[in-house]
Amino acid sequence: MSRFQSYLNSASQILQQYNGNEPFASFLKKYFSANKKFGSKDRKQVSNLCYCFFRLGKAVMNVSLEEKILTALFLCSSHSNEILEALKPEWNEKTGLRIEEKCSMFNTQFSTLPAGRQVFNVFPWKEELSAGIDHEKLCESFLIQPDLFLRLRPGKETPVKQKLQDAGIQFETISNTCLVLPNSSKLDSILELDKEVIIQDYSSQRTGEFIQSAIENLPAGRQGRQSEISLWDCCAGSGGKSIMVYDLNPDIEITVSDMRESILANLKKRFEKAGVKKYQATVLDLNEKNIQHAIFNIQYSIMLADVPCTGSGTWSRTPEQLYFFNENPSAGRAGKIEIYASLQKQIIGNVIPHLKPGGFFLYITCSVFKKENEDQVEFIKSNFNLELVKMELFKGYDMKADTLFAALFKKSEK
Repeated sequence: MSRFQSYLNSASQILQQYNGNEPFASFLKKYFSANKKFGSKDRKQVSNLCYCFFRLGKAVMNVSLEEKILTALFLCSSHSNEILEALKPEWNEKTGLRIEEKCSMFNTQFSTLPAGRQVFNVFPWKEELSAGIDHEKLCESFLIQPDLFLRLRPGKETPVKQKLQDAGIQFETISNTCLVLPNSSKLDSILELDKEVIIQDYSSQRTGEFIQSAIENLPAGRQGRQSEISLWDCCAGSGGKSIMVYDLNPDIEITVSDMRESILANLKKRFEKAGVKKYQATVLDLNEKNIQHAIFNIQYSIMLADVPCTGSGTWSRTPEQLYFFNENPSAGRAGKIEIYASLQKQIIGNVIPHLKPGGFFLYITCSVFKKENEDQVEFIKSNFNLELVKMELFKGYDMKADTLFAALFKKSEK
């Protein structure tokens, strides 16, 4: 047996064992730790085969596991590949073709769809998409690994670029504060993460425009100057957006909450590196009803709700979630999108009453689904005394980035 066939066999075994209940990266790490026979190159090759398989999502379901893995490798490869050269040489010489041309090669074998359309089964929930999303481009984006984006912190722009140049790491400047690098770039020994730069997706960085708009348009205080600003990042995660808020205005009083204590522990470490000292952090489950907590005794100038969601806008980074997602309500039960939408409404209802008059509420998801995006905007407009200022769908598939949705609301000053 050739080593290339061995790679294919190993990938097949791993995929048969994995059930989607944990991040695939974590599963792989444990698998390779328990199977010491895999060297560094072996792990890289086998991992790539597995990730390519997941990138095909719901497409090409009527062939053997090994055949689907090789098909996925072909569709995800833009250059010749030694595994394909060994096992599918007739495909390897065509890796440079456009996606549509590649798919048309398999059309008669895999489906009766029009030529070049097989790939668009990768994401079969077209009817659930938010307005403005190009379904075909979205499907194609799952076949490509996204880039790595850095947000440059204030005053660190020049030294960071110099360090990257000295280390021979290629990068492209997207804006004054954003760089894009190959996803495989190793930065730990070159840059001071969280102190000099924040690893933050481009679309996530774009939400800073909404936050800046909110800061600039808060009502003036009695002296005609802007009064003290308070922000509640109510689903803070590891704090990337809160650090962005701090960089926009270091004087803002920041409150962060999350239901996961371990995540907030990580946030506190990041805040220490980032120099964020003026904040309070609270473990809080906003999915509950009738919450009684001291955090609610305060009214906030700005609320940021990056709510739990399907994460469908980030599936090109975690394609196993695309593969295992099942949105088929059965036996009268709600589907996953509806479940998340219900949780989002609960969070919205719990936090909005604590927004100051004249304050701003920023709703964010990393979802491509209408029920988590535009439908929630209509829910907020219909049930709360808030005016929609602006909303935008950041279509990351045009930038090898994530897709995010953001909507900014203002509460009446009366």
